[in-house]
Amino acid sequence: MSDSGFDYDVVVIGSGFGGSVSALRLAEKSWRVAVLEQGRHLGEADFKAAAESPSALAWMPALGMKGFFAQEIFQHVAILRGIGVGGGSLVYGAVLLEPQVSFYRDPAWEGSGVDWQDALAAHFATAKRMLGVTDNPYRGQQDHWLEQTAARMGAASTFAATPQGIFFGDPERPAVDPYFAGAGPQRQGCTRCGRCFSGCAYGAKNSLDKNYLFFAEKAGVQVLTERQVTHVEALPQGGYRIHQKHPWSSRIRYQPLRAGKVVLAAGALGSMEILLASRDRYRTLPRLSSTLGARVRTNSEALVGILAQDPTLDLTQGTSISTHFYPDAITHITQNRLPPSYRWMRFYMVPMVDGKHPLGRALRTLGAYLAAPISAFRGYFVRHWHQRTTYLTVMQHADNELKFSYGRSWRHGFRRGLKSELGQGGRAPTFLPQANAAARHFAELSGGIPQNMAVESIANMSVTAHVLGGAVIAGGPEHGVIDARHEVYGYPGLFVVDASAIPANVGVNPSLTIAALAERFGSLFPERDKAGLDPSISATVTE
Repeated sequence: MSDSGFDYDVVVIGSGFGGSVSALRLAEKSWRVAVLEQGRHLGEADFKAAAESPSALAWMPALGMKGFFAQEIFQHVAILRGIGVGGGSLVYGAVLLEPQVSFYRDPAWEGSGVDWQDALAAHFATAKRMLGVTDNPYRGQQDHWLEQTAARMGAASTFAATPQGIFFGDPERPAVDPYFAGAGPQRQGCTRCGRCFSGCAYGAKNSLDKNYLFFAEKAGVQVLTERQVTHVEALPQGGYRIHQKHPWSSRIRYQPLRAGKVVLAAGALGSMEILLASRDRYRTLPRLSSTLGARVRTNSEALVGILAQDPTLDLTQGTSISTHFYPDAITHITQNRLPPSYRWMRFYMVPMVDGKHPLGRALRTLGAYLAAPISAFRGYFVRHWHQRTTYLTVMQHADNELKFSYGRSWRHGFRRGLKSELGQGGRAPTFLPQANAAARHFAELSGGIPQNMAVESIANMSVTAHVLGGAVIAGGPEHGVIDARHEVYGYPGLFVVDASAIPANVGVNPSLTIAALAERFGSLFPERDKAGLDPSISATVTE
């Protein structure tokens, strides 16, 4: 503990795109930084096991599963996320796209006082360099079918390889770091194994432990694992106390940490839960904005599947995501290859049915089982399911939202936690006609069977791996939780730097946008010597 009485100048909660970028940039400015991560450090053996075994992949510590892929079910939405050192970069498909112009023109940004397209341009460039973005050079049969699908939908000109954070070097031998003049870790080229979603066992994916976190630790940042933050407490003399527990062992106890400043970067769900618990349960941050938990977005996402009927087909050769297209001005579509451990997802799939009215769609879906039960059920028992399956991820920049509150819920065994509610805008969609149309075209081209997700068709529940909002940037506390510099209204030195800060649907995979926002945050944060050596002084970010 320093003379100031703080354990660290800055504690960053979460090691995903927001947390890793923030930790590095603040350490470069001489701040003493620690990162708290509720998951584990993971390595080659973990990723190899996770590619084959659902139990090795899943994060369900209450059931003894300590992997890094979490599924959380709420009343209106099912959310997928990564938990471990590196956060979502462990399980994402390494797609790093900038949003289209419509994202910056969304009314949700109004009042923030910033031209975000202009303000983020240089930071997108920095994030791309750090994450090693390059266009995927490989095409497989799945990509050719997606290209033909784009043509059928009148969008052939938008079809392209996805820009990705993957090292496409020699897969047969290790290489000296190709990104940072040899200063980064040794790398190995992509083997095109199609297992990006279960972690890269070969070191080809540019996950955060290969760049931002790697250099953050070299700069003195301490990454403390298996630390679940329950709440943050504002101290009377300035600074914060961070309360923490072990994620699965009641026998391991941690003392609270004290820090002059705190950066919440636990992902949209994690940051919302910490802030809501701090305000509504522990009463340690009572002045938080009443808008906390509101304006939550799902990126207007839908998942559709196509099961090839040819049992000899193997579509897994390639990166998990390799090509994409835009069927219209607000919709983005990518294809997905699956690792063997995703075989449980077959039981999520149901016959494809259209319909904007949830009850009617649910009844027609159940009717499809009754009309042709053998056809409807056979997909659950086919051999080599993951090799024959294509998923299409469909995202939109559209205006819809949910809201989250904090309390007990029967869905979670009456434990305290987050609860979803309908927001003030149009609710997040569970049916996207563009998604079903693309799946049907793809199925005709590939000789496959188009399918919907059961939670969307029957339960009227959105599914997303890209949840946004809940502690959004706004011009004042009556409209959002943080200002344009990411500082929480009413709490100097407390910041939110992750997906929860984003007030609008990005419309594409949001990882690069989160990294760019974090780069901007770090660029505005003061040097430690300029702020004064006592971190209890509230020297916050400045333009």
